[in-house]
Amino acid sequence: MDNIFNKWRESLTKTRDVAFGKLANFFGTTEIEDSSFDELEELLIQADVGPATTIQLVDTCTEIVDRDGLTRKDQMYNVVKAEMSRLLEQPTEPDLSRKPTVIMVAGVNGSGKTTSIAKLAHRYKKMGKSVLLVAADTYRAAAIDQLEIWANRVDVPIITSNPDSDPGAVTFDGIKAGIAREVDVILVDTAGRLHTRYNLMEEIKKVYRVAGKALEGAPHYSWIVLDSTTGQNALRQAEAFGKAVHLNGAILAKLDTSAKGGMAFAIRDQLHIPVIYAGLGEKMDDLTLFDRDAFINAIFDRQPSE
Repeated sequence: MDNIFNKWRESLTKTRDVAFGKLANFFGTTEIEDSSFDELEELLIQADVGPATTIQLVDTCTEIVDRDGLTRKDQMYNVVKAEMSRLLEQPTEPDLSRKPTVIMVAGVNGSGKTTSIAKLAHRYKKMGKSVLLVAADTYRAAAIDQLEIWANRVDVPIITSNPDSDPGAVTFDGIKAGIAREVDVILVDTAGRLHTRYNLMEEIKKVYRVAGKALEGAPHYSWIVLDSTTGQNALRQAEAFGKAVHLNGAILAKLDTSAKGGMAFAIRDQLHIPVIYAGLGEKMDDLTLFDRDAFINAIFDRQPSE
């Protein structure tokens, strides 16, 4: 437990110091006043929790404080912490028992998508699974090259095509190849253009549909990789991609370099998708299953027993 907490604490230094430091200091022994809830709301928004989620959180905490007759700010700590924990979901390792399990990964350029896919491949290989990568981001030759480099590093096979090829066709061929090779997990990298580009979002919808034609029920998982440093903009990205490919999970990349970790709460609360993995460093093993309790304790810099 201490090792897990220390890893999260170390990785979330910037989030804690910049975003949640003032919030942690808020819970002193002074009396709760009417203005305390306005102060709490301001601090949560500064921590990038998001306006809608913040208002809901403060309203709930206000009701509990009034109901339980709490009078000091330090008594509010466990209330706020419990409600923040309730906003998140503790994920379990995805079910990879289907053979193959197809995982479609979306996200804008620069979000850490390709690196996260490589880290997923590494993680699943360590679990004893065979993995195949499919380079369906065909609009950029650099994207194909980058995924090939990672495939070589992780030592997993990859299905590619020429730049500007039909991404749907690459996806279809890749899934069929995975079935023929009897691999356990197929990771499909999709086009990483901005979510505001309508035609490219339509292409991603097509890739999603084609996956189902290549294998009934595919993709079994549809995840978005979000750059934690972009804060609430990541929420808008996830919302747009969610409409296109029915997202059922998120990966928070670069969480160790971000001061905007509060957006994790908004993703779960506003979009109703869980955070599955978090990137806590640059090493291949630094993509870890999201730990709700370790995350919350780390941003407040308190041991789990406190």
